[in-house]
Amino acid sequence: MAKATKKRIRKSFEHGIVRIRANYNNTIVTLTDPDGSVLGWSTPGANGYKGARQATPYAGQVSAENVAEKALSFGMKTIDVYVTGMGPGRDQTIRGLLNGGLEIVSIADRTRVPHGGCRPKRTRKV
Repeated sequence: MAKATKKRIRKSFEHGIVRIRANYNNTIVTLTDPDGSVLGWSTPGANGYKGARQATPYAGQVSAENVAEKALSFGMKTIDVYVTGMGPGRDQTIRGLLNGGLEIVSIADRTRVPHGGCRPKRTRKV
């Protein structure tokens, strides 16, 4: 008896969420559906940039354009953008999403801000 093959169902979404994590060394762009399930991602390392070139704004833009192609394949037209981190690729990555053909509804900065900070070191006894 032959094994039954599953038919893959391609889901389509009108709206999605893009999360950008911009470090000083790298920029990670993640595409999710409105529920938060990951649909695709891209990094400068996956696009051929290694070492110090990963931290450049252009590398973040290329990653964002790659994610925009994946979003269009899912049928997305509008996205919300959440940015985390203080890396150099923050602004250029958002421009890459616009160049990829997506309409941005909102941009939110979710970077953590310290309040109070860590406990200071003890005073040195001489």
